[in-house]
Amino acid sequence: MVFLVERPTPTSRQVSGGGPPPHFNTTEDKLGLIAAVQLHFGRARRQRCAIHRARNILAKVSKVDQAAVKADYWKIFDVDAEPGDRAVREARTNAKQFAVKWRKKYPAAVECLEHDLEALFEHLRFPVEHWRRIRHSNFIERSFGETRRRVKVIGRLPGETSCLTLVWAVLDRASRGWRGFSMNTVALRRLQDLRREHLAPRTNNETVIPAA
Repeated sequence: MVFLVERPTPTSRQVSGGGPPPHFNTTEDKLGLIAAVQLHFGRARRQRCAIHRARNILAKVSKVDQAAVKADYWKIFDVDAEPGDRAVREARTNAKQFAVKWRKKYPAAVECLEHDLEALFEHLRFPVEHWRRIRHSNFIERSFGETRRRVKVIGRLPGETSCLTLVWAVLDRASRGWRGFSMNTVALRRLQDLRREHLAPRTNNETVIPAA
């Protein structure tokens, strides 16, 4: 699971209202995790991990067709539109074309795609430069693997503090490779617009001032 927040803030502070809530989160197909995120961060946009969904779809496809199905799956997200509703509509159209092409031969694969389909498109509302970075949770999963590898060497951790220290060290080291977001004036304005419309919706008494 990955969160996109305005600035690094401990989760406990976000839950208690002491910090800004996440703008966006990426989760796998874990119902308990999704329920917890919706409970505590219900106003954040939720993205289903596109890579996990691809794996689930390909598991229902014969090996001879996996390359073609995989290529068609990723074409769903190759949209030529500005971030927002237009990009989501184009991806939705691409998904329908995928379904038409493969439903007869692989109905279970198409059903897997269509389950919670809209959650696969949430990243398309964010700046284009961020799409490939926030549509999956793989980079955080590599950290889980590194943590497990180190624990195997230790054998058993003596207590909670040592466990948290190890996890923090792994995440701190891994985070050096996470800073791949490109920020420019257009991207910043898009994030500001999302923050206003989703985390702080306008009331009827507010006046909208057109951008210069």
